[in-house]
Amino acid sequence: MNTWMLKTLVMAVTAIGIGAQAVAQQAQVPQSVREVVVSLQDRKLALIEDGQVRKIYSVAVGKPSTPSPEGTFTIERRVANPVYHHNGRTVEPGPRNPVGTRWMGLSTKGYGIHGTNEPNSIGKAASHGCIRMAKADLEEFYALVSVGDRVQIVGSPTEQTARLFEASPVSVASNTVQLAKSEPAASPAASQEPAIQTASAAGSR
Repeated sequence: MNTWMLKTLVMAVTAIGIGAQAVAQQAQVPQSVREVVVSLQDRKLALIEDGQVRKIYSVAVGKPSTPSPEGTFTIERRVANPVYHHNGRTVEPGPRNPVGTRWMGLSTKGYGIHGTNEPNSIGKAASHGCIRMAKADLEEFYALVSVGDRVQIVGSPTEQTARLFEASPVSVASNTVQLAKSEPAASPAASQEPAIQTASAAGSR
C-alpha cells in the first residue's frame, strides 16, 4: 500500500470516529424533569423528579399580612452565601444573615426560596412572602435543583397536595405522582421582603 492510500485510509477512519462520537453525544440520556411543589396550607415543600417524590421538607411560608404568591414559577437564579442589603444595612454571609446560606430567586420579582436566621419559624406562616428552609434542608435542596426548574406554590388544597402531603412525614419514600399542568403565574403584590444583592443576583428574604 503506497503512502497516498495509507493517508486516505487514516483520514477515512478518523472521519468515521468523529461521526460516531457526534452521534453518541446526541444520544445522551435526557436530563431529569424536576418540579417543586409548595403547599402553603401544609407548610411543606416536595421535590419531584421524573414523577417520583424525591424528598419532602418542612418550610416557613408568608404570614397573613405578607402572603406568599400563588402560581407556577421557575427558579431563575441560585446564589450560595448571599450578601444581604436592606435600608442601608449590610449583612455578610454567616449565622446572622437573614436569608441563610443559599438563595434561589423565583421568576416573580422579590420572592425566593432561602434559609433563615430564625430556625424556629420553620413550619409556620412567618415570612414576608418567601419560602424559608432549615439550613441542612436548604443546602441539600439547593444541590438538587437547577435554574429553570418549575415551582408551584399552592394555597388551597388540591388532589395533588393531598397525595403529596396528607399524613406524610418530612422525609418520605418515593411515590409516583401526577405532575399538574402548567398554569400562568400569579401577579402578587410587591413583596415586602428586604433586598438581597450579590455580585450575581438580586432578590429578597
